Amino acid sequence: MNRREGVALAACLAVGFAAAALGSVATASSVGGWYRSLVKPPWTPPDWVFGPVWTLLNAAMGVAAWLVWRSTATVRRRALALFAVQLGLNVAWSRLFFALWRIDLALVEMAALWVAIALILMAFAGASSAAAWLLAPYLAWVSFAAVLNAVLLRLNP
Repeated sequence: MNRREGVALAACLAVGFAAAALGSVATASSVGGWYRSLVKPPWTPPDWVFGPVWTLLNAAMGVAAWLVWRSTATVRRRALALFAVQLGLNVAWSRLFFALWRIDLALVEMAALWVAIALILMAFAGASSAAAWLLAPYLAWVSFAAVLNAVLLRLNP
């Protein structure tokens, strides 16, 4: 890896972790209070699981974006633009759910996030199959989170 690629990798990771930091600002204000007060299904992961999972997912997303950036595929620009959109949707979900306590709107937004991730997974596949595979756990986690979000809405009308 040359210096330019190393800087690009660092930038891709930094962008993903910056989005995560923005989302965590909204999350931190509610995890200890409002979120704990919600009725949750017994299969809800403990709070300590979310940090490590999101750290791994954000690292995988950053590496995936970097692999696409390195490619010469014609879909590169579109794929990275979609990637930026999904980062925004990811942050928006945290704000809706944790900062605004809008489980209903967060679920609708989660559907848009899921579609965006599916689209970038397909777009990334056109540039790098490894990048697409790196996004598969993210899509799986957001699928799980969407189900949890829906159940939380049902249990906490």
